[in-house]
Amino acid sequence: MKPFAYGKPATTAEAVRAVAAEPSAMFLAGGTNLVDHLKLGVARPERIVDVTGLMSTEIRENDGELVIGAGVRNSDLAADRRVRERYPVLAEALLSGASPQLRNMATVGGNPLQRTRCVYFQDVTTPCNKRSPGTGCSALGGYTRHHAILGASEQCVATHSSDMAVAMAMLDARVHVLGPSGERTLPFADLHRLPGEHPERDTVLEHGELITDITLPATSWSRRSTYRKVRDRASYAFALVSVAVGLSISDGVIEEVRLAFGGVAHKPWRAQRAEEVLRGNRPSADVFRTAADAELADAKALDGLDGGNAFKIPLAARTLTAVLRDLTTEERDR
Repeated sequence: MKPFAYGKPATTAEAVRAVAAEPSAMFLAGGTNLVDHLKLGVARPERIVDVTGLMSTEIRENDGELVIGAGVRNSDLAADRRVRERYPVLAEALLSGASPQLRNMATVGGNPLQRTRCVYFQDVTTPCNKRSPGTGCSALGGYTRHHAILGASEQCVATHSSDMAVAMAMLDARVHVLGPSGERTLPFADLHRLPGEHPERDTVLEHGELITDITLPATSWSRRSTYRKVRDRASYAFALVSVAVGLSISDGVIEEVRLAFGGVAHKPWRAQRAEEVLRGNRPSADVFRTAADAELADAKALDGLDGGNAFKIPLAARTLTAVLRDLTTEERDR
């Protein structure tokens, strides 16, 4: 591990100034991802700025919306009665991630900013454009079972790992940020980037910007929502494909719907093409399949030493159609 300076400011504004002043400085909250990267040599900051204790740990109501402090632990958010009743997809996504011990440490502000679990990114002996821009992507032609089928580039085919982020994107959450230039708010779905020519940039946040809160909008369709994660083993494994779905049905027609995929792209993937197909139609196997095919029309499989990831395309389609079938059946039976 590379030696670094450590600081624990008294306020979030001081923390922002401290990180902004040092190009390689990084924030530390739960540390469930950063500490691993420090040990592996993936992260090599000159300074660590500890924001533990500075971030709000409150989950509060605001005009029907739910405002979640960035310091709230994942386990506490999943256990909150309001989340379980009004946003079950979020509770389910949180509980499907990592282990209880890690959920007890991971924070709401830090979880969306975790970096990819691509084996080449985490191995400093291999070329990786995300870790060292311009060195190449070792995953191309390598081990690609867990890699992207949507939105990838020649520079990077890694996937984003957060389960919580998939649910947040589907729920149309908003992210509140404090940075050197002041405060700003952005849609959660716009927080993460596709790799393009700059895979080293995971998000649109500028250096020194700190997530302070996340707001969940007041909706009716989010009460009928769920998260399904398909993985190689039942626990403590990252998604091969995951699906977050929320919807409402009126007079037998899908009135409102939100969809997002995890495990398929460099960011949580909002399935807006599929939403357009579903909205205004009666639930049926044909409509569900048409929606899945529309969303996955541009999906591209990767070859690899492990057989590649072509299986992910039909897996994503089957998972989406199965979740839609189950949710709409439950809605009709209510």
